[in-house]
Amino acid sequence: MPSSRTGRPPVQRAARPAPPRIAGENPLRRLRTRARKAWDRPLTAYYLILGGSMLITVLGLVMVYSASQITALQLSLPGSFFFRKQFLAALIGGALLFAASRMPVKLHRALAYPILAAAVFSMALVQVPGIGMSVNGNRNWISLGGSFQIQPSEFGKLALVLWGADLIARKQEKRLLAQWKHMLVPLVPVAFLLLGLIMLGGDMGTAIILTAILFGLLWLAGAPTRLFAGVLSVAGLIGVILIKTSPNRMARLACIGATEPKAGAADCWQAVHGIYALASGGIFGSGLGASVEKWGQLPEAHTDFIFAVTGEELGLAGTLSVLALFAALGYAGIRVAGRTEDPFVRYAAGGVTTWLIAQAVINIGAVLGLLPIAGVPLPLFSYGGSALLPTMFAVGLLIAFARDEPGARAALAMRQPRFGRKRSGGSRAERVPRRWNTMRRRASAARPSGER
Repeated sequence: MPSSRTGRPPVQRAARPAPPRIAGENPLRRLRTRARKAWDRPLTAYYLILGGSMLITVLGLVMVYSASQITALQLSLPGSFFFRKQFLAALIGGALLFAASRMPVKLHRALAYPILAAAVFSMALVQVPGIGMSVNGNRNWISLGGSFQIQPSEFGKLALVLWGADLIARKQEKRLLAQWKHMLVPLVPVAFLLLGLIMLGGDMGTAIILTAILFGLLWLAGAPTRLFAGVLSVAGLIGVILIKTSPNRMARLACIGATEPKAGAADCWQAVHGIYALASGGIFGSGLGASVEKWGQLPEAHTDFIFAVTGEELGLAGTLSVLALFAALGYAGIRVAGRTEDPFVRYAAGGVTTWLIAQAVINIGAVLGLLPIAGVPLPLFSYGGSALLPTMFAVGLLIAFARDEPGARAALAMRQPRFGRKRSGGSRAERVPRRWNTMRRRASAARPSGER
């Protein structure tokens, strides 16, 4: 037996025994325990937000290319016209996502007021003759020249989330949220200002999303039930009046659950053909690019009804995958909002999660015929750069908040190499003595004074 430098035989470490298995333990319970441990890891929310948003965006680019080819050719444009614009928006949005994920929380709070002021100014600019333009009957666009337009109301969602979260957080720090007037003012008046500017253009779908964000912030702020119900009643009454006074909105309401293109006096062509597309997809779909409904039968196949084309080409498996990705994104956002101790992070993460999930539910519900067609895109998935840019910035906010958790911060710091340390330099013979010397110094410190 070889001896060590001290003359003593080397100490052989005993093998660590494997944890004993309990007799009769259920494998499903063991699997559930492992899954629970995996979900409780510090970086779970970070990876879910980053991976889920990237998968939704990439799959959305593929489906935009597939669903928009026929529309582009009908407009005498190249088949990849809409895909190239969406890809460019995704690149810009990716830069915004990266920048937002690296910004400190203080900078996010500092940007709240400038973004709100820019959103209000641009939304008011839409109503100026010669500047604003109408698309599909809604005057909510500003032309940037050529084929590029911008919809300022999409940035109003981001503005309300950031500004509302900063406002409520500051009031909570001053212990003012116990008074109902501080709970509502100026949050509700500013939200109603944004809603009024949106409704001047006739875009009720975006107004519904903005209202959902407002209620999400009030709920997270701990608004009393009576106060919450009062604001909800006022918003509901205004919504009923706006629907009753618009024949177009009444027709959309009448198309819920329609199975025939002509349901009485309402034209339900788009809603019914969306159901046709989903029904013809089967389990695994007809194949990527093999949709029939996109050949002029289904309006807005690459924007509001891209989920229907996804169901036709990728089948039930594809649509369930999209739903699972949005569910994971929603869970991660709720987890970030629930685990933080920073009030601003809680309200901003909750507001962004409410925004994304409410918009996804409204879009998918309309495609399934369960909700009226509101004309809102599927977040990160549908065609539209104006919707993609602020949405990716909002996802970057969630990533920044997930990175800022104490456990996640420590886990990420352990995985990052320290600056100045050479990871691969020199030969192995040059690196081993340094490690041996380190171990030797530790061993020497533990030896008795008489041992050499």
